[in-house]
Amino acid sequence: MCKLSSLRRIYISVLLMAFSLPNVSVQLAEAQNTPVASIQNTPAQIHSLKVTLLSTMLVGSTTGMGEWGFSALVEADGHRILLDTGAHPDTVLQNAHDLNIDLSDVKEVVLTHNHWDHVSGLMNLRKEMMKKNPSALSVVHVARGIFYSRPAPQGEDNQMIGLKKEYEATGGKFIEHEESAEIFPGAWLTGPVPRKYPEHNWSSTGKVQTPAGLVEDNIPEDQSLVLNTPEGLVVITGCGHAGIINILTFARGEFPNEPVEAVIGGLHLFQATDEQLDWTADKMKDFKVANLIGAHCTGIEAVYRIRERLALPRESAVVGSVGSSFVLGEGIHPGPLAK
Repeated sequence: MCKLSSLRRIYISVLLMAFSLPNVSVQLAEAQNTPVASIQNTPAQIHSLKVTLLSTMLVGSTTGMGEWGFSALVEADGHRILLDTGAHPDTVLQNAHDLNIDLSDVKEVVLTHNHWDHVSGLMNLRKEMMKKNPSALSVVHVARGIFYSRPAPQGEDNQMIGLKKEYEATGGKFIEHEESAEIFPGAWLTGPVPRKYPEHNWSSTGKVQTPAGLVEDNIPEDQSLVLNTPEGLVVITGCGHAGIINILTFARGEFPNEPVEAVIGGLHLFQATDEQLDWTADKMKDFKVANLIGAHCTGIEAVYRIRERLALPRESAVVGSVGSSFVLGEGIHPGPLAK
């Protein structure tokens, strides 16, 4: 009986401890004047980050080939992800080789939208990297709308429809996002971005077949990658067809009051008027944009005008070139051409 009583006392003690554990976090939060919810829901942050351009118009040195296209390698806290795959089948493959970058251990790809200058390298990269690693580039994140039909007089104008079948035949998988999603701790895809401001950041005059019918193709699937760091948000765009201010506004909704440490990629401002560029730059001030690598379709004059309007130093706002990079804590490494 004594042994049984002892066991009962131990059992009761364990139960009491278990029920009291939830109060520990509450007491800790009260001691620090911090709400429990804010402790439990604090967004993850990325502490080590490097973004390297693998496809854009300019070449910053004797290494690499330029093209009308975009691709960037994102390396964040041990994760490696490729955003877009360039305009020609071999450009990113060759540029990565020239820059001594091995893509065979990159499993995930983000395609920002359906246009050929962002998706054309996918199959060659997948097939070549599979020779070393069967899971290389085997998962592609896309946003809702990328597979919508784009009817044109000559036939279907969305090559992603055919590319989907070809890619899946290799064992690859598409993940289609209808809204923002965290793809690894601290790294968020916007998914389709709400168009709060009337930024007309696309050149196409084509149509897209949506659930609501055949409408103007404003590239509804356009998405960006947002990286949450202790220094602020790093936003990587392909073409920014949703409008960079719409993109930053949406990102702020996910991460209130966070400054923007860097904007990297294409902003599709090469055709913008001076008034549009001034409006864009003035809005960017509200987000405290500290660094800008304007690549691909941003436009050279657009980068310079935004840099001047934001009063950024030369080293903090550059025209991106193949091999240009941004390193968290260091800033922009532009390459010789942009220095």
